[in-house]
Amino acid sequence: MTGASLSGLVSGHRLDRHAVFIVLIAIYLAGLAVSPAFADPAYLFNIVRQVTPVGIAAIGVTLVMVLGGVDLSIGAVISLTAVLSASVMAGDAANLPLAIGVACAAGLLVGMANGVLIAFSRVSPFILTLGMGVAVMGLTQLYTGGTAKGIVAPGFREFFNFRLAGSVPVLTLALLVLVCVGLAIEKTTVFGRRLFLIGSNRRTAVLSGLPVRAVTIAAYMLSGLFGALAGIALLARSGVSGTSAGQGLEFQVLAAVVLGGTTFEGGRGGIAGTLAGVFVLVIAFNLVNIGGLPYHMQLVFMGLIIILASALYGRLSERNG
Repeated sequence: MTGASLSGLVSGHRLDRHAVFIVLIAIYLAGLAVSPAFADPAYLFNIVRQVTPVGIAAIGVTLVMVLGGVDLSIGAVISLTAVLSASVMAGDAANLPLAIGVACAAGLLVGMANGVLIAFSRVSPFILTLGMGVAVMGLTQLYTGGTAKGIVAPGFREFFNFRLAGSVPVLTLALLVLVCVGLAIEKTTVFGRRLFLIGSNRRTAVLSGLPVRAVTIAAYMLSGLFGALAGIALLARSGVSGTSAGQGLEFQVLAAVVLGGTTFEGGRGGIAGTLAGVFVLVIAFNLVNIGGLPYHMQLVFMGLIIILASALYGRLSERNG
């Protein structure tokens, strides 16, 4: 390999790894040019608070996609766990620990079902988790009768929306703490390294004796757990446990993960890029709102992000060999 080709390969990998951060800087500068509000830390923390449920859910989905899978049931898990949390709280602060425990258990259970079915069958993760999402949404509707159910405990919403130093919502801090947890899993554990190994070449991982099925089940259980925490965060943000509260959030989650450099093929990307992708999305959505464009334009924007980001990272993969 010549020096020029080696230099090009290294440059390609660097561009691949840091593209989303370049996009984040560019779109933030665009926001500053459009509105001076983007220079106000309180405003920035507030828009991050808005997207906290998506950011939390995206942590778990990133781990699954690094493995080479996908979790389309995440929106249904968010709806289910928000409803369960409010129902168990029943307006009593003493029920908070139980409510959080029940929600997390439900998320883990759905994740385990996804993981076991995917690990021990040849069904596509796309099809299986899509079906699981439909089933979970149906169960949520049956449980609630199609209406809001449960009463949020006193002080629950106030605590998470309280602003430290008058600027930083506790909910935003919760997102950052969970991102650190996800990064620790990804970067410092044997499990995290195995995710990348299996995602890069599943067949080789099997032949090497890696516990592919166990890792698959654990990854989907983590996705379910983070989905449950996202449901709790959504309830804390809104205070209302609508039966379809998480409907459509799976598309925002996928857009953030793919934009952050984690591809559907697996073996690449990570949570740091996903967090940057979440920030890009929330700034872009706020620019759309400032421009007076309707919500449906946000959906068009999300679809274009998934398409263009996937195409871009696919092209970079081809160049890097």
